[in-house]
Amino acid sequence: MNPSQVTMLVTAVANIIAEDKTEKEISVLIAMFVQLADTLATISILKNGDVAIEDVRSTIL
Repeated sequence: MNPSQVTMLVTAVANIIAEDKTEKEISVLIAMFVQLADTLATISILKNGDVAIEDVRSTIL
């Protein structure tokens, strides 16, 4: 898939998910998907060894 096809697919999926949902339900879904994306990004970075866990801990603490 090229980038245009990916964005069209994501838009279509978002429209399907949002159908018949209230604004509040959509807001909850947004928060959940943002958290999912952030968690997956963190896992990916740590799995690839781009950032050592010790480096992350020292930055946080």
